This record gives sequence, structure tokens and C-alpha cells, in this order.
Amino acid sequence: MEQHSFKKGKPIFFALIIALFSISLNAQDKFGGLALYTVRDDMGKNAKETLKEVAEAGYAYIEAAGYENGRFYGMEPQEFKTYLGSVGLTPVSTHMGGVTLENADQQIADTKAAGFEYFTIPVPPMGMFTFDSESRTMGMKGSMEDLADILTTLGKKCEAAGLKLLYHNHDFEFKSNKNGITPIDYLLEHTDPKYVNFQMDLYWVTRAGADPVAYFEKHQGRFKLWHVKDMDEEGKFAPVGEGTIDFNRILKEKKTSGMEKYFVEQDMTWDKKPLEVIKISHKGLKEIGFY
Repeated sequence: MEQHSFKKGKPIFFALIIALFSISLNAQDKFGGLALYTVRDDMGKNAKETLKEVAEAGYAYIEAAGYENGRFYGMEPQEFKTYLGSVGLTPVSTHMGGVTLENADQQIADTKAAGFEYFTIPVPPMGMFTFDSESRTMGMKGSMEDLADILTTLGKKCEAAGLKLLYHNHDFEFKSNKNGITPIDYLLEHTDPKYVNFQMDLYWVTRAGADPVAYFEKHQGRFKLWHVKDMDEEGKFAPVGEGTIDFNRILKEKKTSGMEKYFVEQDMTWDKKPLEVIKISHKGLKEIGFY
């Protein structure tokens, strides 16, 4: 009788083993982060469905870039956090380009409520960022002292709320300004790592002609997050692994950098759809050794 029951239950037993093995494999393939700016158009059309596709592409966590009127992609902070969890994604960082000293407390509270760890400033805030449409070059107005003071003030507010403030670079921060000051150097030297650290965009650093590893070595532990973004031979954005950036060399120095998490980002995807590109980049991450 017992032997008969075991034989009868064998198909169920083996099906369970196969299911558990499949879940284990899927978990191994789920790693890395995606900057949702890459899929911003899709997020604007259907945020929840797009987040499902991001999770299905193998990403484990995200960086938001869609906060407006107290909501993340049209969802209340707690609703956004809950939905991310339901599809297997973790909120890690959010770009908060509209922050001011007046609205900072509310934005920090919303960021905390949505479950994020990092409050990231994507460009010099409060009207300091400049963009020349003819030359398509970025820059800033105002003094470096003012920018450092603003970041420190915001960083202290974040620290008090249990968040971490980061500043994200483009290329102009790695070039000397008209006063002979290299903005990134000034910020690194005139901010306290207790309150202000950095998200390094590997594409823009490379585009500026600077060496990420040299900055990791000189300012150890200051670059907590990375944007992993490749560059083709023409200098354009490319899927990870299809460009010219030596990610293997950079990845070897992640401990020196202080890197805790990283995000694939591709500002423009050219002839490919963003949801197609993020799959190509996730495969590239795995081949390079990002986990």
C-alpha cells in the first residue's frame, strides 16, 4: 500500500523538484539594475506593464526618473513601492531633478515612503543647469561654492531622514570651466562624504576623456552607484557590451570605487526599441561579469 502510494506520488514529487530548480535558475538570472529613464516613453504610456517587462528582462532593482506632484509615474509613493515588490523589483535610487530648498522636505519624505535608499541629483539643481541647443553641450551657471553648499544642505536633510544623497555627473563636470576649475574635483574636495557622495555615469566620464579608475583611486569610496552605459565608435550611446568602454577594467575596481549598486542606462536607443535594448544590455552585463 505504501509502495503504491509512493509510485502514484512520484510524478508530483519530480514536478516539484523541477519547479524548484527552475525557480533557482531564474533567481540566478535576475540581477543588476535599470535606470527607468531608458524606458521613459514606455513608462509614460503604461508604467505598470513596463515594470513587469523590466523584471522579466532579468533586472532585480530600479532607479526612477519620473517624480511629479508627489507621485512616482502617477502612483503614490507607497503604491509604487508595493507594486514594485509585486513584480519582483526593488527601489534603490531616484533622480530628483526638480528639488529645491523649499520642496526638499516633501520630496525626501516621498522618496523615503517609496522605499528608495538614494536621493540622486541628476544635474545642478535650482536653475543652475544649462544646455546649449545649438552645440548640444551641457554646463552650469553660478558658482561651484553655491552648488557644493546646496548639495551639502540637501545631503544633511537626506541623512536626517535615513536617505543618502548622491550627485550624478555628465561630461562637463570633468572639464575645466572658465575659471580653471574642474567641477567634479571641486565637489569631491569641498563636500563631506557623510552627506554627499556620487553616482558615476561611466559613459559621460569616458566621453569627457577622463579615467573612471583614476577617480576611484584618488577618491576611494565616494562613487556609490554607477550608470553602466556603453559608447560606440562614433561616441554615441550603445547597449552594454556592444561598445568600446572597457568595463572589465573598471569592474575590477568596484571596491575601490565604493560601488554598491549599478544601473544600465541608455539615453537614446536609435533604431532599436528601449525594451529590446535593455535585454541586450542585461545579456552584456552577464558576459562581462556584473552580478
